[in-house]
Amino acid sequence: MNNVYVCDTSVIIDGRILDLIKKEKLTGKIYITNATIAELEHQANEHKEIGFAGFKTIKHLRELSAECDIEILVEGERPKKHHIEYAGKGGMDALIRDFAKQIGGTLITGDKVQHEAAEAEGIQTTYLRAVEEIKELLFENYFTPETMSIHLKENCKPLGKRGMPGRFELTELGKKLTITELRKMGEEIVEHTERNKEYSFEIEKEGASVIQMGLYRIVISKRPFSDGFEITVVKPITKLGLDDYEISSKLMQRLEEKAEGIVVCGPPGSGKSTFATALAEYYHSKKKIVKTMENPRDMRVIDEITQYTALEGSFENTKDVLLLVRPDYTFYDEMRQTRDFSVFVDMRLSGVGLVGVVHGSRAIDAIQRFIGKVDLGVIPQVIDTVILIDGGRIAKVYELEHLVKVPSGMTEKDLARPVVEVREFETGKVEFEMYKFGEETIVLPLKEKTHTRKTGIEGELSRLLRGEFHIEKRKGKYVLSVSSKDANYLFRNRKRLRRIENRYGPIEIEEF
Repeated sequence: MNNVYVCDTSVIIDGRILDLIKKEKLTGKIYITNATIAELEHQANEHKEIGFAGFKTIKHLRELSAECDIEILVEGERPKKHHIEYAGKGGMDALIRDFAKQIGGTLITGDKVQHEAAEAEGIQTTYLRAVEEIKELLFENYFTPETMSIHLKENCKPLGKRGMPGRFELTELGKKLTITELRKMGEEIVEHTERNKEYSFEIEKEGASVIQMGLYRIVISKRPFSDGFEITVVKPITKLGLDDYEISSKLMQRLEEKAEGIVVCGPPGSGKSTFATALAEYYHSKKKIVKTMENPRDMRVIDEITQYTALEGSFENTKDVLLLVRPDYTFYDEMRQTRDFSVFVDMRLSGVGLVGVVHGSRAIDAIQRFIGKVDLGVIPQVIDTVILIDGGRIAKVYELEHLVKVPSGMTEKDLARPVVEVREFETGKVEFEMYKFGEETIVLPLKEKTHTRKTGIEGELSRLLRGEFHIEKRKGKYVLSVSSKDANYLFRNRKRLRRIENRYGPIEIEEF
């Protein structure tokens, strides 16, 4: 190995070049190309953590140069527009390889493709495999066995939720954190993620990063997305099996034999993903092929259950692959956007067994999320079972049925229309009706009717009329408001109305 080296961007971001210098005791000139600086600068300008992590490594390299016999140099061509446009297809990597070839240096890279391309071009190259580290990170000091999540923000005291889903308290965990302390945590998280193949950036946007690090789901946010630097880490504190839930034999039979369009809902932190995980592993134990669709991938399922994310940023693409894979059940975790519900509907109508996880404080709210995405009459074909999880337990189960009837509250037979009944699963009691009324979709809660016996003139009229009515006394006479159908009925049966008038006084009829 000669004494002239060129660092690829990959070994700068995760800090592997620092380990190589310390371990191999490298001496000589170490070049960082302007292409790498431009790439890190672009990432940092978009408030992405990998950019700041790369600059931190370069700072450490310069500190090492004072201790070791190395010289850090920044040279090379600045990337042009076409290099940037084709960065994802190797444009920036080619610029770095060209510089290594030009100076006759050894290219040090952690990118397997870059290493192979360099060898193909006759460039001397060293491939640094990611050295997976298992060590306690700074943020882990805030976790205890009963801590569900920690919430760290600059110039604020760290907070932690401790307890169980539905039964937790928010606790202060220490003194106020400075931006420097939080930045150090963020850089450590990024470096650790880049080094470990089991960890991944699930979302990387301007001002926000979502990282899945084993059990931890980490969200790093900063300006302009948030008003300050913030790190939120969520960790599931328990893993349950389906046997740990109080499930009736009737519901268990439905899950085994009939339910293929299941929606699991609940408020944030209620344990709905934990229940979905238990259900996924239960179906796997029943010799079913089970896959998941998640972004981020944070369901703690066994290795035999493959976890997919958005293919090329789209669950539409994931759907196309899954339809070829043909799983028995697919678990669609954290359905939020309109396109998520559209993908759910498409897959369900294709015959795939689906379990979707949705935020919602009531079970009916989860059903209403599908209104507008599919015709009302198709909803029972897409969803057959809705399970509400609250406080880590099953709080409510609904089943849906589609039929043609006169909606509750209407009396005329010619108002019959398609109605979706939402029934409480265990009792079979109809709790909601959904139907079209003109251009509007009505979701009607059905309350228990209280039978109170009407007396006086109201009692007489209630026995005479078929529909709703309203009666009040004005200026010495009664004014009766009725539907046009009942108004016609009264005029045809004037004698019966006269008997009531003889007893209580004159009645004037007006239509609603």
